[in-house]
Amino acid sequence: MSFTVLIPARLASTRLPNKPLADISGAPMVVRVAQRAMQSTAARTVVATDSTEIIEKCAAFGVSAVLTRADHPSGSDRLAEACSVLGLADDDIVVNVQGDEPLIDPALIDAVARLLNDRPDCAMSTAAHSIDHLADFLNPNVVKVVLDAHQTALYFSRASIPAGRDFAGKAWWESGSLLPKPLRHVGIYGYRVGFLRQFPGLPQAPLEQLESLEQLRALWHGHRIAVHITDDAPGPGVDTPEDLERARKLFV
Repeated sequence: MSFTVLIPARLASTRLPNKPLADISGAPMVVRVAQRAMQSTAARTVVATDSTEIIEKCAAFGVSAVLTRADHPSGSDRLAEACSVLGLADDDIVVNVQGDEPLIDPALIDAVARLLNDRPDCAMSTAAHSIDHLADFLNPNVVKVVLDAHQTALYFSRASIPAGRDFAGKAWWESGSLLPKPLRHVGIYGYRVGFLRQFPGLPQAPLEQLESLEQLRALWHGHRIAVHITDDAPGPGVDTPEDLERARKLFV
C-alpha cells in the first residue's frame, strides 16, 4: 500500500493568528505536524499552503510543500489542487492531516490509509474513539458518529447520538445502557484522489449546512465513509493560545 499525506495550511486564523508558524520547541507548528506524519509509512508528506512564508519555513526544515491558490473556500478544495500539482492518479490514496495537530499519532495515519485501501466500497475513511465522559457526550463541539455493522458511517452530528427512545443525553448515560457506546469523531480523513477531485464540486448538503460538518456532504450524495476505531484519544489540536501552550508542554 502506498499513500500520500497532505497537510493544508493557511495563515488566516481568527482565534490564533499565523497559527501554522507558531513555535513549538524551535520549529513552526506545521513543520511539527509534518515531522509526525513523516514517521508514518506514507510515501511522502506534503504541506499544501497559500503562503510563500510557510513554503520557505517548510523548506528550511526539509519539509516538502506546494503553493496553492489563496481563494479556496475549504481545505478539501486546497487538497484537490495539491493532488493535481503533485500529479496523483485518481486511484491513489491521500490522508488529510490537519495542520494544527502537532501530536498526531503516526500509527493513526497508517490505520486510516490502510482502512481505505481495504474498503473499495468507500470513497473516504476517518477515525473515531469511545466517549468516556458525559460532558463530551453532551458537548456540541464534540462531533459524534454512529456506524453500521461494517464500521461504515451512518451519520455524524453535534447532537448526543445515538439516543434511546425513552431517554436521551444525560438520562441515557446514567442508565448504564450505553449500547452501542457513543463514539467521538476524530478529524483525520483518507480520500481516493478521484473522489477528492469530485468532492468540492458537489452541491452543499442541507444537513452539512445545519451541522457545519463537511463530511455530511459525502453521505448526502451517497458516498460511503469507513471508520477506524482507535483505542486512544488523539493528542489535542491547537485552536487557541491556551491550546498552543498545552501542546508546547506535551510536545517531546
